[in-house]
Amino acid sequence: MKTSMADRALLQRYREVRRRSEALAAPLAPEDQVVQIASFASPTKWHMAHTTWFFENFILCEALPNYRPFHPAYRDFFNSYYNAVGDQVQQGVRGYYSRPTTGEVAEYRQYVDGHMIDFLEGRDETELGEWASVIILGMHHEEQHQELLVTDIKYALAHNPLRPAYRGEAATPGETATAPELVWRAFDEGIHRMGYEGDGFAFDNETPRHRVFLEPFQLGSRPVINSEYLHFIEDGGYRRSDLWLSLGWTAVEQNRWSSPLYWEKLDGRWQNYTLAGMQELDPSAPVCHVSYFEADAYARWAGARLATEAEWELASTESSLEGNFMESGLLRPRTVVPRQDEGLSQMFGDVWEWTASSHAPYPGYRPNEGALGEYNGKFMCNQYVLRGGSCATPRDHIRRSYRNFFPPELRWQFMGIRLAKDLR
Repeated sequence: MKTSMADRALLQRYREVRRRSEALAAPLAPEDQVVQIASFASPTKWHMAHTTWFFENFILCEALPNYRPFHPAYRDFFNSYYNAVGDQVQQGVRGYYSRPTTGEVAEYRQYVDGHMIDFLEGRDETELGEWASVIILGMHHEEQHQELLVTDIKYALAHNPLRPAYRGEAATPGETATAPELVWRAFDEGIHRMGYEGDGFAFDNETPRHRVFLEPFQLGSRPVINSEYLHFIEDGGYRRSDLWLSLGWTAVEQNRWSSPLYWEKLDGRWQNYTLAGMQELDPSAPVCHVSYFEADAYARWAGARLATEAEWELASTESSLEGNFMESGLLRPRTVVPRQDEGLSQMFGDVWEWTASSHAPYPGYRPNEGALGEYNGKFMCNQYVLRGGSCATPRDHIRRSYRNFFPPELRWQFMGIRLAKDLR
């Protein structure tokens, strides 16, 4: 039986996604891959196994009656939060376990990949049927974990007193260009449509497409840059409770925040930890690794606010989807460069941009049925939406309608700020 063109494309994409994960883990020693120093960050070894677990449990175990799991205990051991599947190891203790080893996890990946490739090669497009959408979801799920793998290992290595580099040859020193002056781009009031529209893949929380009314607003032409954020610090931004939400001020005091994550002042000069090791702070690069609380406080200090996700999505229609994504190899935000037109710079890639919107269901939202319905819907509480992707996001993973979300106190992702203002 021959494989159709569509099936071959799906098989090729499956192989590419799986190989990318292995390439991201390749610079790491086995000792690196078991480290977990925070409950919100997982070991590299766990990411490599859990993404494999997804295909084994949601495809192979369901679609192939005679399939024998690689290890029966892995069903619970590498489950993340799918209560409908079974029990889970508590997230905060994933780094407690030395076994299975990184070598055994590699064997697990090879075992599942072999069965998945046989499954994809042996069926034409019609026979693949209902499983195609689950396989595509699994690949996007792995791309999410590729970004988490990068940011989690950055968090671990940054807390090592040696400040080791992850992959020095893949990153270069910051550019010396001066960022353009921030200007304001105005958008008229009106009824607009937001949410995913098209025939391709989208997560369920991006749907359904619906109408929103927006008052007139302005959006900053580029992200907030490091030199601007330094003015906030120097003006006592982390010492002024009047700038902060109550929970944000509590986070400042409890965590003793005085600058973005990874910033250090050494010999009177600001540096920051990057995946290439410690580097001098690039004043013209977008500020990143800030929490929602910090983004909100900075916006208030600057006499502005954060955009809603509806405003952000509308404004993004004037920007191309091109940007500094994982494929560039930089794995850091690049210097903001002037545009030749009056459009918005770096809406996509570089840094995720905090919005003022809570991660809540769109009107008419319905989660997927079964265990996969736990993917997004159960997290629509106490989280804020970020838009645009980052320098650690795979390019083909991002869309204008993509809704990332995290609790407001976290800042280990490449999280940045774009300002908005009311026009009235």
